[in-house]
Amino acid sequence: MINGIWLGMIVIGFLFAAVNGRMDEFTAAVFDGAKNGVTVSFGLISVLVFWLGIMRIAEDAGLLKKIAKVLGPVVAFLFPDVPKGHPAIGYILSNMSANLLGLGNAATPMGIKAMQELQSLNPDKDTATPAMCTLLALNTASITLIPATLIAIRLNYGSTDPAGIVGTTLAATAVATLAAIVADRMFRRLTLMRKPPKPPAQGTNKSIRGSRTLPHSSLKG
Repeated sequence: MINGIWLGMIVIGFLFAAVNGRMDEFTAAVFDGAKNGVTVSFGLISVLVFWLGIMRIAEDAGLLKKIAKVLGPVVAFLFPDVPKGHPAIGYILSNMSANLLGLGNAATPMGIKAMQELQSLNPDKDTATPAMCTLLALNTASITLIPATLIAIRLNYGSTDPAGIVGTTLAATAVATLAAIVADRMFRRLTLMRKPPKPPAQGTNKSIRGSRTLPHSSLKG
């Protein structure tokens, strides 16, 4: 789907440039965009490497374990379907910790591993479980304490105050996370309400059949 959207935008831009006779500007914009992409990528690499190193130091110092203990009750509340001690819990905690520091690229591999572990608990492999939907919502609208990636982009483009967005980012992501949690809880309840009633157990059917045949057999006797 995303590839189709990008292809459509490129084709439409090319056609408009060809019709309006602005192919030179179109070509220049393509190469300028590629150049800016490489420049921004190099700027992001330095920041990501720095924060990944900080996270490794925090992991060796035991800070991440303390963060996991603090977030443990929150994860248990948000993911009641996941058994305690399951490997998915560790990946979810790592994903949330990386998102708190604004390391979206570093959080993505942990989110993928968490999804794979949650899929192992999924009885219906073609349908996402409530826990998987919750993880997707939290990963998309995660509260961010330090938007490291955005700070790197602003710094790379010459912002005079690259860290000036910390407060607004914290407020916006907090509201987004709260909205995601509320929406997730609402859809969970709707899903439970729409579930069809369970069929009667086989033992119950046998007992009913037996109660019907007993009088008939006694008459024969």
